[in-house]
Amino acid sequence: MRHYKHNTLAKLAAPALAVALTGSASAATSAKLIHDAEQNLLQEQFGEKWAKQDGELQKRLDALYKKHGKRPNIVHIMWDDNSFGEVGIKAFNKIRGFDTPVLNKMGDEGITFTRMYTEPSCTPTRAAALTGRLAVRSGMYTVAFPPEGSGLPGEEVTIAEVLSAAGYNTAFFAKAHQGDIEESYMHNQGFDEAQFSLYNQFPPIFWHADGEAGMMTNGYTPEMTEKNYLVDSTWRPYGYIMDIEGKKGGKARETLPPTLDATLENYRKLIDMHQEKAVDFIKRKAKDKNPFYLAYWPNVYDLNRRGQEITTSNSSPFAQNIERLDRHIGEILAELEKQGIAENTLVIAMADNGPMTEVVGAMYQNVFNGGKGDYREGGIRVAAFAQWKGVIEPGTVVGDIFAVHDLYTTFARLGNAMEHIPTDRIIDGIDQTAVFLEGDGQSRRDYYHVYTGPVHAASIKQQYKRVWIGGRPGLVKNDFYNLYQDPREMRGMMAQMLWAWGPFDMVKKRHDAMNKKYPFTPTRHGVPFTGIENLRPESKVYQETVRKTMNTGK
Repeated sequence: MRHYKHNTLAKLAAPALAVALTGSASAATSAKLIHDAEQNLLQEQFGEKWAKQDGELQKRLDALYKKHGKRPNIVHIMWDDNSFGEVGIKAFNKIRGFDTPVLNKMGDEGITFTRMYTEPSCTPTRAAALTGRLAVRSGMYTVAFPPEGSGLPGEEVTIAEVLSAAGYNTAFFAKAHQGDIEESYMHNQGFDEAQFSLYNQFPPIFWHADGEAGMMTNGYTPEMTEKNYLVDSTWRPYGYIMDIEGKKGGKARETLPPTLDATLENYRKLIDMHQEKAVDFIKRKAKDKNPFYLAYWPNVYDLNRRGQEITTSNSSPFAQNIERLDRHIGEILAELEKQGIAENTLVIAMADNGPMTEVVGAMYQNVFNGGKGDYREGGIRVAAFAQWKGVIEPGTVVGDIFAVHDLYTTFARLGNAMEHIPTDRIIDGIDQTAVFLEGDGQSRRDYYHVYTGPVHAASIKQQYKRVWIGGRPGLVKNDFYNLYQDPREMRGMMAQMLWAWGPFDMVKKRHDAMNKKYPFTPTRHGVPFTGIENLRPESKVYQETVRKTMNTGK
């Protein structure tokens, strides 16, 4: 699949590059995308208006192209587990006891989103951003830990592939969490260059002596291993790989290993290394004749106190981590200014889901109820900001519904790459270019379907939410919420919302019908770590253990 994928994109790239460099906009609105049923209803009602608006938007994009000589650079920064309000709002800084001046300024000078929806957890949200599709469609609905033996299928077409086909330079740094099988690696998913984490941060943060001392891990190190009876030496995933790097079409190499003695120290080095790589990529590509797309999704969290100076009133490693994130984003923005490309670069900074409320002393619900893994607003409605000097009106606050999936289609539109979006599958992402260019009230979305794992847990339509997993046969329960009146979802309604019972049923029925026509791709399984040329002995043991398990029918 990987070989086919690269050949296909190579054929696309040459003519697409020619289109991009001539500034032609003919492809921008010509793609015949397959959207979910709810969007088709909106298209029927507003299609004529949107087509007229698209023409005006394209004139502005073409004027920018003429001014800068290339399509806009795109920087997408996305980190884990943040409540709405946790960053970027000065009043909340005071409430939480730490400061985020860079993100505050980003909101002041750009857009603050108030209804940016993600999927409820990190792997699904990242898959959604990469593919523009609900994660359940690609089988990426689970947050996996080593050993995983699964990942993003090769036949998914990522935004890196779409923009590469239009001539963009592409790079991915930091946390991918898209699996440990070869076809899922970021340099096999369209990125020219990549250094990234295969899993999430929990193993390097807590799977070691510090984690056991802090009672966040139990039974991982040899010190907490059975002393008197037989012990299977392959059972614990000591051979997992934390971080690899590679270039498009090439082999990967492990960077810093998570050895028992050096996991935390190496993880801390990786946080800085990823940041340096992101800044360096901007430096290298700033003057290139082609634009760039940088996905920088930093790991951010290091919740161990050892080795960290605590300087915030919040007095937690979490707060230190957030302030470091803010500084790092400041370095990215400063480099764009230094290179003179800030006016031709869209920067998105956002969280990937709500707080992981199980981590005491770190993450808490601020405005909304719910956390990571939850269908409630606290799990899926995140902090998000955008900056594009000279294009976005400073101080814009957007109340529209916007979904992380929309970035895929919007980035493609901005990059003159709509024609490279696949048209044989549902694309949930909506082109939201109008929001960036014209501000509040311009979203083309009034709905969102929320999946927790493979379960369709809730649907949102306008300001109303219906929860699908709480009903009772033959009668709804208190399953409805008015998100303006009850943003914390404290008191579900039934009688007041009986008018919406039927309309919501139709929303779901239309969605289910589209899903039946375009079935979900099953989770892709395989042997981990193939395509990595410097496997450690313990990684080979780990790999073989997974292979034997698969062969015996796991």
